[in-house]
Amino acid sequence: MVFVLGIDIGSAASKGVALGDQGLLGSFECPSGGDFKLTAERVREELLSQCRKTEKDVSRTVATGYGSKLVLFADEIKPDIVCLAKGISSLLPSARTVIDVGDLYTKVLRTNGDGNVHNFILSGKCAGGSGRILQVVAKVLQVKVDEIGMLSLKSKKRIDFNTGCAVFAETEAISRLSQEVTKEDLLAGLHRALAAQINSLAERIGVEPEIAITGGGARDIGLIQALSEIRGHAILAPPNPHMTAALGAAIISKENQKKLD
Repeated sequence: MVFVLGIDIGSAASKGVALGDQGLLGSFECPSGGDFKLTAERVREELLSQCRKTEKDVSRTVATGYGSKLVLFADEIKPDIVCLAKGISSLLPSARTVIDVGDLYTKVLRTNGDGNVHNFILSGKCAGGSGRILQVVAKVLQVKVDEIGMLSLKSKKRIDFNTGCAVFAETEAISRLSQEVTKEDLLAGLHRALAAQINSLAERIGVEPEIAITGGGARDIGLIQALSEIRGHAILAPPNPHMTAALGAAIISKENQKKLD
């Protein structure tokens, strides 16, 4: 019996997926914290507990993500764009352009639907074009990150959010609030500004429909709506989009293990 793991150690959150002969057996997510090695071990232990397995039952483990090199028990390490393409081909095979909005970076990749990457681009070091800016402003507004999407959809008069920098976003948000701008209008403006940056990044490598969005940012319905408005059509989002790379790692793990059997 095949029992494999895919582990994605991100800069902010770590995810794990367990697959067996019949498909998904377990999944887990937790903050990455400051010790990626310890976090990786925790993800593995949680998956084993869910599936009622032991370390000896694991056929193969593939690691990916920011801290993948510290997954010392992994049999193989794969780039996150490779795992994203593999994961999205399983979840949304019609997708040809994948936008991954992470904590530190946004990635855009072109795929053929079979899990192969044709081209990709990564946002710059500034976190203004990533999900980090959403966390910064959510903290200023004293709302939970997972609430800002729905809040933004209640906007009556979206403002123009000027800065694209996560550092200055905090200052601008405070300034706007002092001008009695509502949280809803501010968030709608922020989502529009971030979506515009993401769209510009995607245009640099060319956009082929259909477009899918993954990563933690894909859990933000306000961001998806803003990007859809800019593009003029719906943007696809898989269930649990933040787990896509971990799923892709697990699928690669399973495929490679079968080659050895």
